[in-house]
Amino acid sequence: MDSSEPAAAAGAPPSPANTPDDTPVNLQAAYEGAQVQEVLEQLDRELIGLRPVKTRIREIAALLVVDRARKQVGLSTTAPSLHMSFTGRPGTGKTTVAERMSQILHRLGYVRKGHVVTATRDDLVGQYIGHTAPKTREMLKKAMGGVLFIDEAYYLYRPENERDYGAEAIEILLQVMEANRDDLVVIFAGYKDRMDVFYQSNPGLSSRVANHIDFPDYTAEELLAIAKLILAEENYRLSEEAGAAFAEYIVRRMQLPFFANARSIRNAIDRARMRQANRLFNRIGSLPITKRDLMTLEAEDITTSRVFDGEVEGLDPSLPITG
Repeated sequence: MDSSEPAAAAGAPPSPANTPDDTPVNLQAAYEGAQVQEVLEQLDRELIGLRPVKTRIREIAALLVVDRARKQVGLSTTAPSLHMSFTGRPGTGKTTVAERMSQILHRLGYVRKGHVVTATRDDLVGQYIGHTAPKTREMLKKAMGGVLFIDEAYYLYRPENERDYGAEAIEILLQVMEANRDDLVVIFAGYKDRMDVFYQSNPGLSSRVANHIDFPDYTAEELLAIAKLILAEENYRLSEEAGAAFAEYIVRRMQLPFFANARSIRNAIDRARMRQANRLFNRIGSLPITKRDLMTLEAEDITTSRVFDGEVEGLDPSLPITG
């Protein structure tokens, strides 16, 4: 033996790099120890449907668990690129999935804190020379150790305006995404068609985003299930007639402009609750009110919506509906 090489201590376990190929690896213990299953189950409870999205998140979680196990037995591995792109219409669960993804990354030791910082163009791009860099770096500083979720990311790039500073923000993002990939994950989100153009216009950005996840629109049946889930969480329920009316409401609302999936459903429930409250208030002094009454939404609380007249609630009725 070369005297310059330190002798291994008698009885000392082999270093990870020298472990035999048949060394047992307990992936189940690694998986359970990080409590990843708990986060995935929470995601299942929170979001109806979205099977392709949930499958992709489970695949990423599995990759990270295996990557962690490889390191423990001395197998060198390149840290996976975890920057992501979430595409889909509003109300499809992108923000919720970003929050759960951050928890998974934290529990597996890929980020220090596991928090999510949400940003838009206004948080990153300045209005004059020298303003953009400090704004972008400040948001990156807040997100370090977790996830930076950039909503409607395509607004960062405005090629039609030669004096726009969005390109500077993108350049800083690229630098930090590469230099700090072991402590920061950036998620770009927005409508799929616009995001496709955004990536085509910024090939350097596209090459750094390895995980593209498309969030499909919910079906009418899934939206009704989401409505019942929201109502149950708030101790409300639909009468049989109200359930049929709400199912019809969903079909009509999906055909109108500005439909935002689960977000539109939650807004509809809030307005139905107001109509129910007004209906019960008008009964004061005439009919007794029970706990069941306080909990139950009736058909009239649904069918008086302007949606049944082909209009979008919350908009000025004098404005024409387009789209």
